[in-house]
Amino acid sequence: MEKKEHITSIGGSAVMEGVMMRGPKEIATAVRKPDGEIELDKRAVSSLVTKYHVNKIPVIRGVFSFFDSMICSIRALMWSAEFVDLEDETSESKFDKWLTDKFGDKVKDIVIYFSLFVAMIFSIGLFFILPNIITGFLSGFIKSSLLKTLIEGIVRIAIFLGYVLAVSQMEDIKRVFQYHGAEHKTIFCYEAGLDLTVENARNMSRLHPRCGTSFLVFVMIISIVLFSFISWDNMWTRLGMRLLLLPVVAGISYEIIRWAGRSKSKVVCIISRPGMWLQKITTREPDDSQLEVAIASMKAVLTDNKEDDKW
Repeated sequence: MEKKEHITSIGGSAVMEGVMMRGPKEIATAVRKPDGEIELDKRAVSSLVTKYHVNKIPVIRGVFSFFDSMICSIRALMWSAEFVDLEDETSESKFDKWLTDKFGDKVKDIVIYFSLFVAMIFSIGLFFILPNIITGFLSGFIKSSLLKTLIEGIVRIAIFLGYVLAVSQMEDIKRVFQYHGAEHKTIFCYEAGLDLTVENARNMSRLHPRCGTSFLVFVMIISIVLFSFISWDNMWTRLGMRLLLLPVVAGISYEIIRWAGRSKSKVVCIISRPGMWLQKITTREPDDSQLEVAIASMKAVLTDNKEDDKW
């Protein structure tokens, strides 16, 4: 059979003992349960990009896509955690019972959006506000705003790398990183036009240019460029302007990684290299059982859904 290469918008994320894949119309999360069986959750895509009709507006669509991805990932992660914790399941706490009684079926959505809010606050504080405050202490020694912005960027990258290296030593995270590798290999297998089998996926690269890790690297680099235009004279103005520019940084980063995912030019190879290097930490070689889970998730978003090979 002649293989047909695909330029695809399908992406995903690793969850606890599983993989979530997001296609044009459906989202599927596959999880390996403690008994060895694969459990699958499948639902229709509910996209903020489509809802607000911004899919044709560069940069703006990137901001909405970022929140789409975060919501999908948190929802999939929460669902996967239900199966991982089966053996250690305990009775419902009073707080959980109060939430269920108060909000009923909406309680999961509330938890998802609250988790997203907490994650955003934590990320902004650790990777943007803290580096700025640390660099601010050097204001008396360094007069150049451009140099201070560059130092701030280096501090931000150092904190980010330190964080990634620290969490990568946790046993549970190592398993997640293996599923991350399985996700990439499966997507590469589909993009190459090969049959979705463990044998074919095993030979694919675990480093993918459209990975969220690469997206975060672009965020780090682009923030240095945009923040260099902000004055260091007033700390509160400086912090406020950085917060206001974060959606712009995310939107531009999305456009770059979107382009990188469908181009094989030398320029793309060069600008993607830092993110690909970092993926050597955030992905690990999966075993065959993990590839099976990723393939099950991928097949689920392709079933009864013709992937139209476009962005």
